Amino acid sequence: MLVFADGGGSNSSRHYIFKEDLQKLVNEIGIEIRMAHYPPYTSKYNPIEHRLFCHVTSACKGAVFSSLDVVKNLIDKTSTSKGLKVFSTIKDKVYATARKVSENFKKNMKIVFDDYLGKWNYRAIPQVKN
Repeated sequence: MLVFADGGGSNSSRHYIFKEDLQKLVNEIGIEIRMAHYPPYTSKYNPIEHRLFCHVTSACKGAVFSSLDVVKNLIDKTSTSKGLKVFSTIKDKVYATARKVSENFKKNMKIVFDDYLGKWNYRAIPQVKN
């Protein structure tokens, strides 16, 4: 599986918390995931931002965001003339803040950095269970 991710925020290529969660995911699903992060300051080249968000913005024009349901309905009604349809989910989960990487994560991680642009591109390989 290939995943493209923006280079900033919580899924940054520099954050070990993201890599720890990614390692947990590949261990759970049992398949390798290749990560390709956009380098810093290049999110303007992210096709999702240019092909999706402008249509979401248009669908929300003039609307008053009085509740989460209003926002969800507006986003769900977003579509393009080429057939793109948008679906959204609201998660009311409370996420932990100020998380720390577990002490043994770096020693046990199975993340292999690529030779070319290794800072931003790597593979998370499932750990074999003994």
